[in-house]
Amino acid sequence: MLARVTAALLVLTALVPALAQYQPTWESLDSRPLPEWYDAAKVGIFIHWGVFSVPSFGSEWFWKHWRGDQTDKYVQFMEQNYRPGFTYADFAPDFTAEFYDPAQWADLFQKSGAKYVVLTSKHHEGFTLWPSKYSWNWNALDVGPKRDLLGDLATAIRNRTDLHFGLYHSLYEWFNPLYLNDRAANRSDFVTGKTIPELHELVETYRPDVIWSDGDWDDTPEYWTSKEFLAWLYNDSPVRDSVVTNDRWGQGTMCQHGGFLTCSDHYNPGHLLERKWENAFTLDRVSWGFRREMRLEDVHPIEEVLGELAETVSCGGNVLINVGPTRDGRIVPVFEERLTQLGEWLGVNGAAIYGSRPWTVQNDTLQGDVWYTQRAGDVYAIALSWPAGGQLRLGSAPQQLTSCQLLGHGPVPCQDGVVEFPDLTEVTGRWAWVVRFSAPQSDNRVSYEVPEKSMGEEKVETPSVVSL
Repeated sequence: MLARVTAALLVLTALVPALAQYQPTWESLDSRPLPEWYDAAKVGIFIHWGVFSVPSFGSEWFWKHWRGDQTDKYVQFMEQNYRPGFTYADFAPDFTAEFYDPAQWADLFQKSGAKYVVLTSKHHEGFTLWPSKYSWNWNALDVGPKRDLLGDLATAIRNRTDLHFGLYHSLYEWFNPLYLNDRAANRSDFVTGKTIPELHELVETYRPDVIWSDGDWDDTPEYWTSKEFLAWLYNDSPVRDSVVTNDRWGQGTMCQHGGFLTCSDHYNPGHLLERKWENAFTLDRVSWGFRREMRLEDVHPIEEVLGELAETVSCGGNVLINVGPTRDGRIVPVFEERLTQLGEWLGVNGAAIYGSRPWTVQNDTLQGDVWYTQRAGDVYAIALSWPAGGQLRLGSAPQQLTSCQLLGHGPVPCQDGVVEFPDLTEVTGRWAWVVRFSAPQSDNRVSYEVPEKSMGEEKVETPSVVSL
């Protein structure tokens, strides 16, 4: 009898962590540890897609700038190109997505070396990319593409890649009558009848590993019932063990509460933070959504993308790199090229990124374009430019680690913070070069396995194993 009681107590003890309940308070919710996959992943892809992809002019805030703010260039664009009386809803039938190939998107994201993807399930315009029963006739199945754009991508990601699938969701909608009435009459019908039911529908139907909230700033967390939703998400939802969330859950929450911090768009503090954070930035310097007037000089070159990646990861953050597809479902070649280049670089240098942690120094004291990371006892120096004269002189090189290797090449001489580089023609890699500092007894050639998740039978090539 005593043995049975002891065994039962052991079982109950083992279950205590699983039974832990988070309360709808920030103190309790903020105490939840982030699932480990997120910090190890480091690199994600953001996708801004919606009805705003039809006018594809200015930015994804087209409707607000045209009808709300009545910004001159948007008003003039409409007067010059569309008939009188044209409404924003009239754009929706032209959101056709006839060239949308979720498998091709999934393969591209895998090839990029990213480890998670976040799709705009609904932006501030209110149009849902899934057949939501809370968005009648303003969703991708009822009008426009006539298909579940979100569901098709979720399936492709899970069947063809090792990426985690996540969703962006806007709490508010610019011109939804329910929301406008709530604000005018101090009610909450929009939240109880639309926002929160939508979030539950998304989680229960598509089981995302990321909930990237936005559109929260006009109202308090109490209005949005954010704390109650997060308590359900962390305690009882089907993704309670894997889901991560951001910090946009109502006035006063950004950079303070939630899961990882975003603090602002394009956030890159350049120093360590006490909490995990994310740098969400766009390949197009001007807009998150696709713009037909975009020029080549508007697009970040790969050197700048890798600079953002190196600085962000060195300071403990993740990058979420945004692309805006076209109304017909294409990721334009210049964005495809940047993501392919990113994957090429990570295939050589991913050991300095995936699963790494900040070192004691982030930015070198002599070379301002050198950033450090560490992993498994090794220190990595990411040099964003090729050193003049073939010598990289570092002010913060680790003194105890005297064996040096240039990733994509092999062992290189190093002493007293000076690393001798070979001829550039002998190196695999065209941008941002990485030196690994190891203890002398370290094996000079190892493989680093990037953490993966379970996936379907189909798989495309990915830079998941990095030979050093």
